[in-house]
Amino acid sequence: MPARLLFTIVFIEGYCSLGAEIIALRRLIPHVGSSIVITAPTIGFFLLALALGYHSGSRVATDFRTVVARNFLISAALMGGGLTASTVNAIFAGTQPAFAYLVFIGGILCPLAWLLGQTVPILTNLMLAQRSGEAAGRALYWSTLGSFLGSVTLSLIVMQWLGVWAAVLLGTLMLIAGAVLTQRPSPSKGLMLTIVVILAAGLNLRDRSRIDTAYADYEVQPVLRDGMIDPRAFVVNNQNASLIDSSQPPQYARYVQHIRRILLDDLALADHDILVLGAGGFSISHREPLNRYTFVDVDPAIRGIAEREFLRESAAGEFVATDARRFVIDSTRKFDAMVVDVYSSRTSIPGHLVTREFWTDTRRVLKPGGIMLTNLILDGQLASPYARNLLASIESVYGRCAVEVLYKSAPRSNVIVSCFANDIMEQTRIYADERNRADIDSARSP
Repeated sequence: MPARLLFTIVFIEGYCSLGAEIIALRRLIPHVGSSIVITAPTIGFFLLALALGYHSGSRVATDFRTVVARNFLISAALMGGGLTASTVNAIFAGTQPAFAYLVFIGGILCPLAWLLGQTVPILTNLMLAQRSGEAAGRALYWSTLGSFLGSVTLSLIVMQWLGVWAAVLLGTLMLIAGAVLTQRPSPSKGLMLTIVVILAAGLNLRDRSRIDTAYADYEVQPVLRDGMIDPRAFVVNNQNASLIDSSQPPQYARYVQHIRRILLDDLALADHDILVLGAGGFSISHREPLNRYTFVDVDPAIRGIAEREFLRESAAGEFVATDARRFVIDSTRKFDAMVVDVYSSRTSIPGHLVTREFWTDTRRVLKPGGIMLTNLILDGQLASPYARNLLASIESVYGRCAVEVLYKSAPRSNVIVSCFANDIMEQTRIYADERNRADIDSARSP
């Protein structure tokens, strides 16, 4: 095989293998989030399958082109059909997330990595005229270069400008091209290639109707809610992030109305600066002219999507497209109030947005006496380790906070935590029968 052709095929393998991993991680976000306990095992399983592919490829002794072409064809089918939004949603529908995750990893991503991992050791057999070290080194160079470009271009260009569906379709077509370049297809194999292309194009072009970016899946759905007129939900990563109806004035999701009531009624804020981490559907500021709002969200496209598909009017407030933690670290501005609503999936907050260090940074950008409100989704009894530890992490920075469970009988509920940025000069004490200072403390309290 000519060197240029061989390195082109190896480049395609590298581009599509790491591209498949990037797409898989993105497809998992709406279902299981993007925490380290998801991304690390996914990367680990991918690398294990790739290593097993290297080993399997090293044992191939004949029909080198035929084996690689077959592997590329099967990989194209796995990518074009298995990494579509409809397929991944079907895997996770009605099943336990842990089981569905293993089905997705074991049935789609790992087989794809195993097949493509065989490429380099097989094709280096066609470079016997060179030293084995030189052949392997050059092949790995082009494979790794393809991996680098695949991860960068798919995540920063293709997904951003066209959507995840375009990244899946591009990888599928590249694998089909690799199969054709490796071995001229027979009529029967040509028919199979055509079928894979048609199915992949049909499935992924259908996904164009979905609104997705490199960060999230978006959808606006009609819903039924008692007392609301034609309500519609703004669904972000399979989670109802916002709700609005056609009433005058509009009604919103219960937790949003609760937060608005705290800000506008309980605290009577007017002409104040309010920071909102996690834009959702921009309903916090909807038709609210009294205060100045700054929204922060990692997805640059979310404002345009919310205005066009959900609000159907312009969103009130300034918008900053950046990571929430990066914003509170870098910001020199001070705010009178802050709303933290940063879920990346149905129940998952990104891990770097729950730590004591993050809550310390949020307090730093609040004015003295400012309020921080956060929407959490926890068990209704606040008995789980996650609920207890997350609340303890917040209160380790802010001191005692108000905790309001909106759906106390539900297994999962919106929990609104309200904390004030007040200086606490004294440590807490436990009242006991032998040393009870309750009366003294009560007398000197305002």
